Amino acid sequence: MKLFDSHFHIIDYNYPIIENQGYLPPNYSVQNYKKDTKNLNIVGGTVVSGSFQGFDQQYLTNALNKLGKNFYGVTQLPIEVSNQEILALKRKRVTAVRFNIQRGGIESLKNLRYFSERIYELAGWHTELYLNAKTLTQIKDTLKSLPLVSIDHLGLSKEGLPTLLDLVDHGVHVKATGFSRGDLDVADTMKQIYNINPDALMFGTDLPSTRAPRPFSKKDIQLVQESFDEQACENIFYRNALNWYQKKQ
Repeated sequence: MKLFDSHFHIIDYNYPIIENQGYLPPNYSVQNYKKDTKNLNIVGGTVVSGSFQGFDQQYLTNALNKLGKNFYGVTQLPIEVSNQEILALKRKRVTAVRFNIQRGGIESLKNLRYFSERIYELAGWHTELYLNAKTLTQIKDTLKSLPLVSIDHLGLSKEGLPTLLDLVDHGVHVKATGFSRGDLDVADTMKQIYNINPDALMFGTDLPSTRAPRPFSKKDIQLVQESFDEQACENIFYRNALNWYQKKQ
């Protein structure tokens, strides 16, 4: 089984690390990631910038260079970033910008529409959101109007699931990651998402599982395999995320 890891972090203390809500993450190198996934058939993936990495791009481009051509980056950027910098990052295989609302994100949601439309028109990037789905009612009309959006960690909350499913029906993608982070029935949530849009669900390890109640394990993979048939597993583990990230290049 091929696995395109749609969501993991590289944490390198050779580059700036910012305390977030009293938290500093452990060092987690490319070598650590490769060791932790050596028994998985990883054929590509996405390095996602965390709240503790601010707007630093050097760690990200360094990690992508070490990981190779089938790996892509999701970054955080200030609203005043220049077009030239965005395009330079695209040439280095960065494919999306992230709004980390759950951890007191650096860029406000008030800039969501403007920034998302700008980066899509300029670079073809999508927008990623880390938030609790129960807050989606405030921005669902905006999200429906945007060209490309994904939401992390199954949206985290049972309360917000109806709104999340409505957004999936309007083209929003969802990452099947961080299974211990929310209060959802993970298997049932994945099935509901997949039944609405088989292209929308994208598995990721979420390594090194910073601040998660339970770190990633092979049981997460087994849960998907037990919940879906072989074709659906291929979509969730590999094809959906590969198509989502590669088409931005």
